[in-house]
Amino acid sequence: MARFEDLQHLLWDTNSGIGVQLPLTDQAILEAERLLNVTLPASLLNLLRIQNGGLIASSRDAFPTGRPTSWAPDHVPFDTVMGIGRREQTLSMLDSPYLVEEWGLPADVVLVSGGGHYWIGLDYRTCGRHGEPSVAWFDTDDNSELALAPDFHSFIESLTSAREFDSELSKGSPG
Repeated sequence: MARFEDLQHLLWDTNSGIGVQLPLTDQAILEAERLLNVTLPASLLNLLRIQNGGLIASSRDAFPTGRPTSWAPDHVPFDTVMGIGRREQTLSMLDSPYLVEEWGLPADVVLVSGGGHYWIGLDYRTCGRHGEPSVAWFDTDDNSELALAPDFHSFIESLTSAREFDSELSKGSPG
């Protein structure tokens, strides 16, 4: 498992501007935490200070799971991170209250990735709005959820490439 400190700069697909917000400022963080009524994890904010949202490098675009989801038998996608900002036609963590209501998700969740039928979010239901949230997968098609990691730091350290899962499937198939 890679260390979070080593991954911070390697996580982003720096060849793409898709989903990237303006550089993150302390004022934007304060405003986001006020609007969302949560304390965002320091590990997430450290990543967003490097690049405020966008595409994830293909070497870290999946999270392994211990059980099947509607996405795959052994992982979920993590190909984007929502930044903090108001760039037109770009989802932002600031959109979480609307998206949570629109998709019928638990109220104490801040979304960090996804796009309608599935989401990955910071789950504040157990820790409270100012504690260290766990990370969970929410599937709106089958109305299910799956705990992924006890915190965002651990979540990032456990990311791997979706290609690894594809190659595992092809090993077992007849050639």
